[in-house]
Amino acid sequence: MPVGEICNRDVVILKHNDTILEAAKLMRQHHIGDVLVVEERGDLRIPVGIVTDRDLVVEIMAPDLDQKVITVGDIMVRELVTVKESIGVFEAIQYMRSKTVRRLPIVDENGGLVGILALDDLLELLSEELLAIAKLVRYQRQKETRRRQ
Repeated sequence: MPVGEICNRDVVILKHNDTILEAAKLMRQHHIGDVLVVEERGDLRIPVGIVTDRDLVVEIMAPDLDQKVITVGDIMVRELVTVKESIGVFEAIQYMRSKTVRRLPIVDENGGLVGILALDDLLELLSEELLAIAKLVRYQRQKETRRRQ
């Protein structure tokens, strides 16, 4: 299954010059742990960075910096790891593990933002799949038991 089918397409984005206070408010409003920083190039929104709730705590709140003047561009992770929407789920998991990231922006063939895949999304998907397999085993046993009676 390609990640483009399961990624969250409702991505909260900001521009490089938006403040981290705006980022924090958006995270709270949307109950999320990150915002993507994008640059607009024509019709495309190209992801260029990410800011997480942990970044806000460690980089801004702990050293007691001014949230109203520091921009997301100042603290964003610039070495953004992205994958194309056609990549498979298990390949994406391996990539996330090798790059040690919990969130993976998904892009189209032109590098435009399509969505984001988070570790939480993968855990939910995989747990549903494991539950389906467990039910199959149980139903198979029940069917065999009925047939032998």
